[in-house]
Amino acid sequence: MNLQWYDWVGMLGTLMVLGGFFLLQAGRLHGNGLTYQLLNLFGAGAILLSLWGNFNISVFLLEAAWMAVSLYGIARTLRKPRPTPQG
Repeated sequence: MNLQWYDWVGMLGTLMVLGGFFLLQAGRLHGNGLTYQLLNLFGAGAILLSLWGNFNISVFLLEAAWMAVSLYGIARTLRKPRPTPQG
């Protein structure tokens, strides 16, 4: 098996997405938490980058949508007002 750089990037992206999903299911991350959303954003981006070697329209559309939803979630999280300390 002769793996190229984009294959390694794609595998890393897959591990990020699946790792985030596992941590969500294990109760270690929250679905609206920034860490989970960033894992999805960068994981999907890495998978998109891996298409450099062998383009697939279905994977492209899925990962582009995955990134768009992740960006939406990140924007919502960052716009959410933070609680003020009671003192």
